[in-house]
Amino acid sequence: MSNSPSLLSNLVWKFSERTLSQLIKLVIAIILARILDPRDYGLVGMVTVFIALSYVIIDGGFNNALIQKKNADALDFSTVLYFSLACSFVIYALFFFSAPYIAAFYGNGYEELTPILRVLGLQVIIYSMNSVQQAYVAKHMMFRKFFFATTWATLISGAIGLYMAYNGYGVWSLVWQGIFAALIELAVLYVMTRKRPILSFSLQRLRALFRYGVNIFASYFLISAWTEIWSLVIGKLYTPQDLAYYTKGRAYPSLVVTNINTSIGAVLFPKISHDQNDLAKVKSTARLSIRFSAYVMFPFMLALAVVAEPLVRLLLTDKWLPCVPLLQSFCFFYLFHPVHTANIQVIKAIGRSDIFLKLEVFKKIIEVLTFLAVMRISVKAIVISMATLAILFTYVNAYPNRKLIGYSFREQLTDVAPSLLMAVVMVLAMLSVRLFVSNDLLLLITQVATGIIVYAILSHLSKNSEYKYIIHTIKTKLGRRIMMDRT
Repeated sequence: MSNSPSLLSNLVWKFSERTLSQLIKLVIAIILARILDPRDYGLVGMVTVFIALSYVIIDGGFNNALIQKKNADALDFSTVLYFSLACSFVIYALFFFSAPYIAAFYGNGYEELTPILRVLGLQVIIYSMNSVQQAYVAKHMMFRKFFFATTWATLISGAIGLYMAYNGYGVWSLVWQGIFAALIELAVLYVMTRKRPILSFSLQRLRALFRYGVNIFASYFLISAWTEIWSLVIGKLYTPQDLAYYTKGRAYPSLVVTNINTSIGAVLFPKISHDQNDLAKVKSTARLSIRFSAYVMFPFMLALAVVAEPLVRLLLTDKWLPCVPLLQSFCFFYLFHPVHTANIQVIKAIGRSDIFLKLEVFKKIIEVLTFLAVMRISVKAIVISMATLAILFTYVNAYPNRKLIGYSFREQLTDVAPSLLMAVVMVLAMLSVRLFVSNDLLLLITQVATGIIVYAILSHLSKNSEYKYIIHTIKTKLGRRIMMDRT
């Protein structure tokens, strides 16, 4: 684990940023969920479908192109910034004028979606500026700045959302929380990077970046469009409450996977882009990422599935219990996501965005056929089908790297098998606690404690390298802190 200190250092900063911000968001979301009605979340979910798609259009694959291009300069960044900003104004105008028709699409009784979309849609303009800043930070591996920008944005916007919820603003608490989160992150990151765009634009540079970014754009558009179609269909065929249960059931597994997956993707892509001509280094980095993420992800996801019911009942109250089976299914949906991420980042970073696009087209054909078969059965059937395909697609995403960097799917399974086996044993130990404890709070505490102890013991006995690295890092940090305190 010692051969990649800069990678792991940046991974720790990125993971810390995601973990702290998501934990703050979790606390705020729990309080808001206890105050607000599930319908409020459903209404916001109905319009964020369109906003999420607009993010992919605005990005256009250019941000990945900026990171992947070795000699990207100020002119490249300013060109992408001005182009993205222009696109965002066009998209927001479309949102503003089409809002009544989008509300009508969902049927009678959803007129309030019109003002919600018109206000929440302002996020696309903010995103167009912030995304280029984030590309600059990622390219230069300055993830410490992300940590502070995201933390401040989460704290202040969360306080605003809670204040509005307590004062009866309902769904608007969620709307303005989202707006202020984006604004504050933009402002803090702008101050911290001190990177100002130059007043120049190059159509030639834009075309050059587009040649690489077009495949990334098409791939991510397919991914995002397909992800949001699930929400769109649930909002149309079912009720806002059903969409809220779907969204909330996805939220808690996503909390974990977003921390790990986003951290890995943000750090791994620029790292491999830098080493793209040395395939031995690329393979070593990919293996490190997959082993480390599997060691962290597997116990988190499986443990969350075990404690889902008492967790939801205690934190969100009984009104949210219908989301429990969906939450458990999403745990399996996200189980192998970091493995997906590592394989995809390798393919992109070595310049084979064409393969990335082909993989997504193939997977989407399978997903469309499956979706058409289950979409009218139930929301639960939809999520179970998503989880099943996500596990099967682990092989699909890994397959190209057998030839590209000599890292076969069998090798990847060998790398993650120890962590998966330890996580399964941990789950069995956690399930056995139910035989002796029935109180929700005591059950939750006992199961979590049992899981941590069993996983740690198994890691120690097996001399797991990821476990040893984490323990070594903690001891080193504590030792430095003690020395600083003494001086």
